[in-house]
Amino acid sequence: MVLTASPTSHPGSSEMTSVPAVQRVMGASVRIADRAAEIIRGILRAGDLGIVQKTGINDLQTEADRSAQRCIVANLARQFPRLTIIGEEEPDDRPVPDDWIVESGADPRAETLQCPEGLTGITEDQIVVWVDPLDGTKEFTQGLLDHVTVLIGIAAGGEPAAGVINQPYFNYQHPSEPQGRTIFGLRGGGVAGFEPRAPPADSRIVTTTRSHSTGLVQSALQALQPDQVLAVGGAGHKVMLLLEGRAHAYVFASPGCKKWDTCAPEAILTALGGRLTDIHGVQLRYGADVQHMNATGVLATAPGVEHDWYVQHIPADVRDGLKPKSG
Repeated sequence: MVLTASPTSHPGSSEMTSVPAVQRVMGASVRIADRAAEIIRGILRAGDLGIVQKTGINDLQTEADRSAQRCIVANLARQFPRLTIIGEEEPDDRPVPDDWIVESGADPRAETLQCPEGLTGITEDQIVVWVDPLDGTKEFTQGLLDHVTVLIGIAAGGEPAAGVINQPYFNYQHPSEPQGRTIFGLRGGGVAGFEPRAPPADSRIVTTTRSHSTGLVQSALQALQPDQVLAVGGAGHKVMLLLEGRAHAYVFASPGCKKWDTCAPEAILTALGGRLTDIHGVQLRYGADVQHMNATGVLATAPGVEHDWYVQHIPADVRDGLKPKSG
């Protein structure tokens, strides 16, 4: 992981503009995520993934993770030198190739969203950007490419303000269709890049971890009595299932998920009226000094789904096993 405090000035910065900083960072992040996705696809095509284990067989890193983060951090720091950037992978100060640098400025699609008044006064130096350059690394190495996302979450005042999710392999099973897509959203300002759908009204579908299940996770799932459980990889992919109406809730009653996994998805989910909290129903915080681990689990619900019902049905043994640490 890396905590990057960028230089205090750079000619690429566009501080003097009427467009709010949060919206400028989001708009630039759309372009940057698109470039990172191209890098990921190129590395997979080349076939040399450079896989290493960080903490174990379920915590992998590839050259695609490393290169995508270098691309994202370099571009954000170049355009917005006052940002705080927190990424999943270790820092790498090597210069990036020239063709990794994207044109400064926002993707035109970002202008379709209206920045809400509560975010217009946020300045660049008040923004914390949480970066997961390749969410779903294990699935990436196993060829489950639709589980893979690039996540850029933009937080202000400890709350997710905007988010960008790129799906590098959207439509990968349909080569004649456009490959990849990027969705993004502003809290209170809506989303763009896809058509949200509501989950079915006559069933309960829950998505959860594919590779990090525990007794607490299973206990929570059993208590919710879902009609179907979708065990998939990647926090970004799980939240996309909620946004696309393929699941009602995302339940992960365990530590393990990090802030860079949840910031961007939470921003987009809440922009549509959904919710993402810990397993107790407490909001997550995204300030620069917070613990990176979501130690008390993750519970997210699709727009229109009663979040409190899921919180209330988490059994006592699960809540006790994920008690917040005092002090």
